[in-house]
Amino acid sequence: MRNKFLSTLLIIIFFQSILISQNRYDFSQFGSESFQFVKQPLKWESNDWLKLGLFSAGTILLMQADLPIHDAVLKDQSYYKSFPIEAGRIWGEVYPTAIFAGAFALHGLIANDLSTKKIGFEIVQSTLYAGAITTFLKFAIGRARPFTDRGSATLHPFTIFDDDFHSLPSGHVTLAFSLSTVLSKNAGTDFLKVIAYLPAVLTAVSRVYQNNHWTSDVFVAASIGYFVGDWVANLHDENNSRIQTTSIFPLSIKIAIF
Repeated sequence: MRNKFLSTLLIIIFFQSILISQNRYDFSQFGSESFQFVKQPLKWESNDWLKLGLFSAGTILLMQADLPIHDAVLKDQSYYKSFPIEAGRIWGEVYPTAIFAGAFALHGLIANDLSTKKIGFEIVQSTLYAGAITTFLKFAIGRARPFTDRGSATLHPFTIFDDDFHSLPSGHVTLAFSLSTVLSKNAGTDFLKVIAYLPAVLTAVSRVYQNNHWTSDVFVAASIGYFVGDWVANLHDENNSRIQTTSIFPLSIKIAIF
């Protein structure tokens, strides 16, 4: 996972450099919004902390079912290399995220299209933010992967170099839900918004079915990917709404005066 995250970071930085030549969605905005993201917990109210508490409690409860679910799922491995399972695994790799980020960034650059540039920028942001959270939790928690046969409760906190103890959360599922959330938030119809999550769901299923993660691992990862992607997309929607309101208001005043 460490090498995977580093390779993702290098690819993302490359595509981010494409965006820097534009007037908006550049490194300056990225730095400013990253600072906003880091400060978010300081702005949380009691309701936000309650949600975090409920999420943590739900995760702990789900962990009690990890072993029974694992045993039930692995009874039939005849679909191990089936198309849906492999498609889900691939969606959680670095390459789809890099391809989508690069494609939208290049289109925004060539066509001078702010909307596609925005999507590429949001994929970059959500990937780095969600990836950083997941990587930190992997190292800090040090949960054994199911294929090690050490059980679901084996923890070796702050294990950095042994990937066998990087089960919680799932990096594949974090990337998958981060990408799918940004695509869904920018989709034009409700149908496309729902369809955008289909490959991410397959990623979650594949990671459990291929014995790489526990169910609670993918639950936490999906939550991280979703909430980070949602925060990034909502931030830009709110900013764009404020910009439009600010630009239209003076125009209205001029017309009224004339």
